[in-house]
Amino acid sequence: MKITIIGSGYVGLVTGTCIAERGNRVVCIDNNTGLINNLNKGIIPIYEPGLEPMILKNVKRGDLFFSTDLKKGLQETELVFIAVGTPMGEDGSADLTAVLKVAQQIGENMDHELIIVNKSTVPVGTADKVSEVVSKALASRDKNIPFDVVSNPEFLKEGAAIQDFMKPDRIVVGASNERSFAKMRQLYAPFLRNHNRLIEMDVRSAEMTKYAANAMLATKISFINEIANICELVGADVNKVRLGIGSDSRIGYDFIYPGSGYGGSCFPKDIKALRKMASDAGYEAQILTSVERVNDFQKTVIADKVIKRFGEDLNGYTFALWGLAFKPETDDMREAPSIYTVKKLLRHGAKIQAYDPKAGETARKFYFKGEKGVTYADTKYGVLEGADALILLTEWKEFNAPDFHYIIEKLKNPVIFDGRNQYSDFNLKELGIEYHQVGKKTI
Repeated sequence: MKITIIGSGYVGLVTGTCIAERGNRVVCIDNNTGLINNLNKGIIPIYEPGLEPMILKNVKRGDLFFSTDLKKGLQETELVFIAVGTPMGEDGSADLTAVLKVAQQIGENMDHELIIVNKSTVPVGTADKVSEVVSKALASRDKNIPFDVVSNPEFLKEGAAIQDFMKPDRIVVGASNERSFAKMRQLYAPFLRNHNRLIEMDVRSAEMTKYAANAMLATKISFINEIANICELVGADVNKVRLGIGSDSRIGYDFIYPGSGYGGSCFPKDIKALRKMASDAGYEAQILTSVERVNDFQKTVIADKVIKRFGEDLNGYTFALWGLAFKPETDDMREAPSIYTVKKLLRHGAKIQAYDPKAGETARKFYFKGEKGVTYADTKYGVLEGADALILLTEWKEFNAPDFHYIIEKLKNPVIFDGRNQYSDFNLKELGIEYHQVGKKTI
């Protein structure tokens, strides 16, 4: 099949590359000339395990192309995916400016029957808006070209996006006619050889499914963090409580890890957008409001523990920090707990020596740009020298089982603040380490 992806950011790149991997001819379009030039040189703008070699392989064999020419990209294509950003607006709603601009351009340039696929995370009713914009653009050209608008939300986990796309848990397709469903079945058939996980529904239900899925996952995270905070106050151990409730198959263990809260490009934005969507429809989303409030509180839990331990005035104190990305296997720092933790400690006068396997450059160039109180090291042990304590905020594998004796040797004080409860099963007290975690009193 001939496929066009408009938007060559995270979702567009992963989608286009994985579709090309199955032998389809894919062209990824973007209006960012620098981005497209870099992609054509083999320079990949994001870190995602497995993505770079897959892009380079498919470009080499002639299945994947990058261009700024939307009109040419629409020629002869069968499906055109809209995969542009929907950033959060000032009122919390999803900003559809880029989506509707692309719809306008499609209507202005299409010359044959098309199926337009919304891959971007968009509010319920967006497909209708896209259809209206395309129809008006066609009418202005005095053209009557048939088209359909389909919803096909992405369910990609950063750090595991290739696996998620190539071996999906489910593929949700919302359409209004059999022709569109049939074309989407054809596209995804190679990904569903072992088990048919394609779920067909109406367009609005498909649009809602993405928001509902992210809201449920965010709710589980905030729920366990709420339990963790209660456990700490009453003398219980949330790590043991987690095992006790997770063994119930109705609950399960996924997404009930206590910690410093969720971040990233999806959960914070989508929770706000869903709340706004509900409000616009005349309903107050009370659970989602609480989920967001708990998460906002949780992002500074570790900073509060540091301040409680070392005092309000942290001038003269330096803290080693392991982990800047909002989760492992990505360089994405959007809404990461590290941002809130570092900024709060800096306000109290502290200095930070940070290390992250992938997100160090992101922090240096964007989130802590020009911040003299933050320095960086090339290794996890490189940040320990001269530090008063160690803070862990991202559960990268290389942090799982460190040399605690070396940590003790390098730190001024044998103190660890663990924002992901990575070391809750280690007997750190026996090693002489003062261990602060989430959801259990300090030992």
